Amino acid sequence: MQVSLTATGGLERKLEVAVPAQKVAAEVDQRLKKLARTARFNGFRPGKAPMDVVRREYGSQVHSDVVNDLLRSSFADAVTQENLKPATGPKIQPIALDPGADLKYVATFEVLPDIKLTPVESLALERPSASIVDADVEEMLESLRGQRPVYHPVERGAKTTDRVALDFDGRIEGVAFTGGEGRDVPVVLGGGQVLAEFEQALAGAKAGEARTAVVHFPDDYHGKDVAGKTAEFTITVKKIEEMSLPALDDAFAAEFGVKEGGIGQLRKEVRESMERELADAVRNQLRTQVMDALYRENPIEVPQGLVEETVQEMQVDIGRRMGAKDVNQLPPRDQFLDPARRRVALGLVIGELMRSADLKVDRARVQERLADLVNSYPNSDEMRRAYLQNADAMRQIESSVLEEQLIDWIVARARLTDRASSFKELTRFGQNSAS
Repeated sequence: MQVSLTATGGLERKLEVAVPAQKVAAEVDQRLKKLARTARFNGFRPGKAPMDVVRREYGSQVHSDVVNDLLRSSFADAVTQENLKPATGPKIQPIALDPGADLKYVATFEVLPDIKLTPVESLALERPSASIVDADVEEMLESLRGQRPVYHPVERGAKTTDRVALDFDGRIEGVAFTGGEGRDVPVVLGGGQVLAEFEQALAGAKAGEARTAVVHFPDDYHGKDVAGKTAEFTITVKKIEEMSLPALDDAFAAEFGVKEGGIGQLRKEVRESMERELADAVRNQLRTQVMDALYRENPIEVPQGLVEETVQEMQVDIGRRMGAKDVNQLPPRDQFLDPARRRVALGLVIGELMRSADLKVDRARVQERLADLVNSYPNSDEMRRAYLQNADAMRQIESSVLEEQLIDWIVARARLTDRASSFKELTRFGQNSAS
């Protein structure tokens, strides 16, 4: 087999391959002889037909099959001979495929880049350092109280945090519309349940009072029939209830599943949960720093074919989440190009790191991760069996564990400094509710 290699720019390579006609013919003859042993022809006993009859009947198809197989096998042999590592499948351009002639073709493809890793010992990382203090626990308990509000009827005008029960009828240009009517609907003022203009009309309202609200629906409103339109609502306030928070007592603890130990046990469980959340936050920040450092300190050229494949995967994934029904509804590809390049580059760098460090997945950690996943289900034994029988699910767990091992391996060798922080800063606790 003759092979000619050309570098056409960047990571693209072009192989011109020639397989001798004798090899093609020998493979065709071998397959025809095998076929002749079982083929049936009129006028001949099974396996007794002359070869020229077999060749006339099946020669063209067998030659085509042999050519297809030799295209694959000879390409594999050629890249091995030239010590190449293809990143994507080849684009085959036939030159000569006819019987009796050498099989010739050109294969164009991209190769994986040569990666010279920056020593991980030179990577500078900051490890956030924080601990759970009593004030953090008490603030978390206050947040839990806020999830169990108690409401009591009051005889006064409605204000923020009150729950207002109301009837309403809405019309657009004098015509009622779907979803524009409600009866005994509870609305917590300040909770963002309704559009701002509707809520503003309820401020100071008392039970039995009627109010009118003119509401403009945003152009991107989820109800497409009313998006961008203006409606007028007639509102009747039926009841005003003031919010209060429950006492931190054993009854409150029982609402969160604490059957024994009361509020003291709840405090203990809340602290333990916060410590796990804090540990996860520290690990996630370290992971982000490690990935950023690996990408920044190991610039490599990436195969465009892999980038395109990754862009398509991202488009399909986001499109599926958005409910896209066909490819025309997928988001534009340009917004995924830079993230795709980063993902491909990091995948190549991480793969090279794992090979150089000779990292193997820790089976004990895989079992721990599996236990964490299934123990949250009431039928944990059944879920465990389901995971173990799902090869793709187990590969995802193993890949996640192996990445954790790599992070630990890098952190243990990098230039690490500690940075004082807090639970609230690292977990962003309270920030979403404040905004």
